[in-house]
Amino acid sequence: MAKIKNIIFDFGGVLYDVRYENIAEAFESHGITNIGEFYTRTFQTPEIDRFEMGLMSPAEFHDYVRKASGHPASDAVIDEIMNAILIDMPAQRVELLLKLRAKYKVVLFSNTNQIHYDCFYDHLLKKFNFDIFPTCFDACYFSHTMHMRKPNTDGFRRILKEQGLVPNETLFIDDNAPNLEGAREVGIHGYHLCDKDVCDLFDEDLNFIQEVKNSCRRKLYKKQSFSSTRRWTRK
Repeated sequence: MAKIKNIIFDFGGVLYDVRYENIAEAFESHGITNIGEFYTRTFQTPEIDRFEMGLMSPAEFHDYVRKASGHPASDAVIDEIMNAILIDMPAQRVELLLKLRAKYKVVLFSNTNQIHYDCFYDHLLKKFNFDIFPTCFDACYFSHTMHMRKPNTDGFRRILKEQGLVPNETLFIDDNAPNLEGAREVGIHGYHLCDKDVCDLFDEDLNFIQEVKNSCRRKLYKKQSFSSTRRWTRK
């Protein structure tokens, strides 16, 4: 196995704490109980996929939510509901990223949307008093601005090309296992972060712990289907 020189981080669930269940609970708190299961760690509706790729504006998304739910929620309420998923980014993870940049090329690749981005960007700027994105990363890629989202391979290929990364020298860390397959398909190593803080993946010299090294040695498993098939259905 080649030496890892580059790390591509997912954002929500890896660096920024999120709780997926909060969205459904927030809908219910506003009296919208007929949404079905449309947004979890492992799937979401095609409409949300489009929103995450910047193919649907926030205004169009607000209208989609109102039509799908049959509830006349205001734009502000819908934004509040959607942003309920966002929790916080601990300071130690920012400190880790700053240290890692001295040893690795550090890139961010996040499936997000304009509503979430505006919320966490403002929160982090106020919390740390500086813009963490250009400070902590060599490059940042957000699905809603690049019009590509994980786990499709086009986003990974673009990052490799634009950043001049060698796939076998690159590790991608994500909390959503299906996203790893897109990375592995183009030759990038993948690590599924599960029940562990990302800070615990490195020793005091910023080398990867053995568990991560073992993950990099695994073969690519059978390719999975990346298409979203579940719909937000009204009951």
